[in-house]
Amino acid sequence: MHLLSSTIFAALLIATTPSATFAAQGHGHAAAAAAQIEDVTGSRLAAAIDGPQRSASNRARDAARHPAETLRFFGLTPGRTVIEIAPGGGWYTEILAPYLRDGGKFYAAYEPDESPDARASRQRFEKKLEASPDVYGRTVLGTMPAAGRGFVGIAPKGGADLVLTFRNIHNWIEAGDFDDTLRAFYAVLKPGGVLGVEEHRAPAGTSLARVIASGYVPEDFVIARARAAGFELAARNEINANALDTKNHPNGVWSLPPTLRGGDVDRKRFEGIGESDRMTLNFVKPLR
Repeated sequence: MHLLSSTIFAALLIATTPSATFAAQGHGHAAAAAAQIEDVTGSRLAAAIDGPQRSASNRARDAARHPAETLRFFGLTPGRTVIEIAPGGGWYTEILAPYLRDGGKFYAAYEPDESPDARASRQRFEKKLEASPDVYGRTVLGTMPAAGRGFVGIAPKGGADLVLTFRNIHNWIEAGDFDDTLRAFYAVLKPGGVLGVEEHRAPAGTSLARVIASGYVPEDFVIARARAAGFELAARNEINANALDTKNHPNGVWSLPPTLRGGDVDRKRFEGIGESDRMTLNFVKPLR
């Protein structure tokens, strides 16, 4: 159940958040009003989701990930300043970059880990951006927080409107820097800014060891840690819930699509379950 209707909450953000005025982006008041109307109708977001820049394999996940509903729940509008955290292969980047290209500002914060795998992943992401400058040419690529540091190469003037993280929290818990990461998110957001969270959801009371092994995180744990960092929980949504997910799989969440780590073992069963049961949470940095 929502703490607050996602439609009402998004409307309140548009009405009360200073960044809803797009004149600062070099547009007039008429353009700002048009952008808000466009957001209400969803035409611009639909165009980004249906655009030719998206790969066929990424499109195939839309039914499980509900990008339009999720992004609107987080309060996304065309003129926002948005930071996507740990974009991986760019599933959400393919939507956010073109959506925010004209009138907004889009930052992609990559992992700071200098391991060979992490460097290779970032290089693939950079090549993706470079290959389509008409889509990604205004994307600012920086580095996300680590070891108590803030962002590197990402410092939005006045702060960001949205910080968005999709299925990353279990990694920060394993690394031991979840609290530091939340504090860095809080610092980079402007007052009234939103931290949008999507994460694999574990049953309440799941142990830390099981979280690390399975990739599933208890929702009440995420809420408690975000509140400790200064955030307020504004709303929660069941957009990405999956009642078929038992959360008890031999390879944790990675047993399920799209990873299917077990290969052909029980593949049809896992494909029948679909992607994981996930929490979708909207946290706000208080205005005070």
